[in-house]
Amino acid sequence: MNADTLRSKIDALSAGFRRLKGIGDNGAAGTDEIVFDEWDWEVGVGLYGDLRAAQDAGDRSAMDRIARWYDWQISRGLPRRQVNSTAPMLALTLLAGEVERPDWDTQIGDWAQWLVDEMPKTEEGGFQHTVKERDNDRQLWDDTLFMAVLFLAAAGRHLNREDWVDEAHYQFLTHVRHLGDVQSGLFFHGWNFIGRHHYARALWARGNSWLTIAIPELFRIAPPEGATARFLREVLITQVNALAQLQREDGMFHTLLDDPSSPVEASGTAGIAYGTLLGIKLNLLPASHQELVAKALQAVAARVDENGFLQEVSDGTAMGPDLEFYRRIPNLPTPYGQALGSLFLMELARG
Repeated sequence: MNADTLRSKIDALSAGFRRLKGIGDNGAAGTDEIVFDEWDWEVGVGLYGDLRAAQDAGDRSAMDRIARWYDWQISRGLPRRQVNSTAPMLALTLLAGEVERPDWDTQIGDWAQWLVDEMPKTEEGGFQHTVKERDNDRQLWDDTLFMAVLFLAAAGRHLNREDWVDEAHYQFLTHVRHLGDVQSGLFFHGWNFIGRHHYARALWARGNSWLTIAIPELFRIAPPEGATARFLREVLITQVNALAQLQREDGMFHTLLDDPSSPVEASGTAGIAYGTLLGIKLNLLPASHQELVAKALQAVAARVDENGFLQEVSDGTAMGPDLEFYRRIPNLPTPYGQALGSLFLMELARG
């Protein structure tokens, strides 16, 4: 795929994201401001991609636009702290590294300290996957590493709190320990200390993609060292080796990775490919996995429709009681699908 075609797909996904989340585009209001109301994980993933792109391009106007959205949200009062509401804090922390904003630093520090001191914990000190809909008592989920732990690592680097960085590294270790499937090399969707089980033992594609993304991102944001670095790198290699064996010839992954009867799923495919590409660039993964990336590119690009929506993205997925639950999740355009597609294609465009 040439650079112009790749750029056109990135622009289309961005336009689709704007339509889904309500970002003005010189319309009736004559504005290009970010006007979406929610402060949630979907926005957090999208803003992270937008900020990385703005930083790469040195686009100060884009960074200023994102900054104004954060100022507006903070001025109106942020929602209750939990795992998913932590996700937008990651982009804010990286943006705070670009400017002198003591007020942002205070907000970042308060939220990070809350994660360490007050965030509900499971046995062995894991971050309980508490969300606005439910407490998920004593549960660990794949999603937590991207939604909350990467922010803690970034906050520790930004505010020179090595104890926060250490805590972030520990969260990766305990999540890998409890969610990893030693037999397949992949990750289960969740673990419950009540009854000590993995629910349906679902090897869910998008859940696995959060691990494939989060491990390289941790090395980029707050690199672990020594045995921790070696452990996480080996875990990532094992996972991506297994994923490569399960990728379809058309580049897609099934929503249940080991179940060809389950639907194919574009957000998980994009996330796996993004994390794999980033891992190659950071020398965490062998270059031979470029084949996985190239196949996924064709699959993802082919599913960006004329409205800029990434098709065959499964809806938000709670913990399923059985595998049939995952097979029946409907497909529809989603902001996180747009964001994961954009993150993947933008990383490709960086070369």
